[in-house]
Amino acid sequence: MPRITYVEDDGTRHVAEVAVGLSVMEGAVRNGFPGILAECGGACACATCQVYVPEAWRAVTGVASEVEADMLEFAEHVRPESRLSCQITVTEAMDGLVVHMPASQG
Repeated sequence: MPRITYVEDDGTRHVAEVAVGLSVMEGAVRNGFPGILAECGGACACATCQVYVPEAWRAVTGVASEVEADMLEFAEHVRPESRLSCQITVTEAMDGLVVHMPASQG
């Protein structure tokens, strides 16, 4: 299983093995990691699972769909590297992925 590192705004790191086919959000929620609220459960309807994807990983994680980009307009702390983690489906190529979380979700 791919290992994904979730980095909180204060630098605290959490590492999990996440099954292929799950979302990056599901990996965080199933492991009880703080920083990803996922209020809508992964329906791309709340923008509370925002992460920042480093440039080196963007080709692997893909780009935001139009629906995701529209939802990000409601998020706080949005940056060019923002993605909703519920919309990133884990693949084998994501082994070693590091995502950073904003200071707050909402």
